[in-house]
Amino acid sequence: MERKVIVLAGPTCSGKTKVAIDLAQKLNTEIISADSRQIYRFLNVGTAKPGADDLARVRHHLIDCFDPDEEYNASRFENDALKIIGDLFGENKIPVVAGGSGLYIRALVNGLFNSVDADIEFREELKRKRELEGNGALYARLLEVDPESASRMLPQNWKRVMRALEVYHLSGETISDFQKKYRRDTDIDFIQFGLRWDRQMLYSNINRRVDDMISGGLVDETKSILALGYSSDLNALNTVGYKEIISYLKGETDLSRAIELIKRNTRRFAKRQLTWFRKDNRINWIDIRSGQELERIGKSILESSPFISNNYNPQIL
Repeated sequence: MERKVIVLAGPTCSGKTKVAIDLAQKLNTEIISADSRQIYRFLNVGTAKPGADDLARVRHHLIDCFDPDEEYNASRFENDALKIIGDLFGENKIPVVAGGSGLYIRALVNGLFNSVDADIEFREELKRKRELEGNGALYARLLEVDPESASRMLPQNWKRVMRALEVYHLSGETISDFQKKYRRDTDIDFIQFGLRWDRQMLYSNINRRVDDMISGGLVDETKSILALGYSSDLNALNTVGYKEIISYLKGETDLSRAIELIKRNTRRFAKRQLTWFRKDNRINWIDIRSGQELERIGKSILESSPFISNNYNPQIL
């Protein structure tokens, strides 16, 4: 069997979960989630995690694996996903990777380097600077030494900013230069597809999903997570949806304004996702004009990929 992996990428609310499940069923295979938030327990409504019915239809990996205060990153994802992929290859299955975390997908497809050690003293210095001057101070320093990496990060992702500064401090080279040099030795062929909507239609999808999340219990879910003793400052909760509801629960805004901000911030997030994915010319983009078209995307992907043609039964299409 050829060592092929299907990767399904795209912005939030583009239908990745639906298409991935359809693909996995047609191929009698399993799904590896490339979502940096669905990996956490308790974050269900706010991450649009697949429901019990979907999880029963197709086995999903890397969902509900860690508590919100546990550390998880792209490097761990790369290692975990590669192990699962190897296991599925051993069962003669074609793995389906689906998600909107561009960094996770890049880590899996390209590999991340792990060659630069940590400098604890320098890291503590950066932490003190952040405590005194805020995330913006670290980000401003990164802009000076590594504008390329800074352009792919946000100030609030301070752990990533700190790591980029640490790499530069230890090696004199930027983290982006290290990434360009690093090539993982693998014979896996990642076949990437992306789901692309008209922007206004995607925004309509986003608005509907946010309304569904609110009616589906996002406020109560957020309350229950905090009631379990988890800090509102956790990175896992520094996520569109949760952070706005936390602001509402703290009395910093009213619910209607929080909902408005979730919709706005989700639209902005989707735009950043698209910008990230468009930089990768290996992605085969599929234009979608309506939700009904999602029903045939799986079949289209299968029939357009010769290596898959011998691994599915067209009778179930």
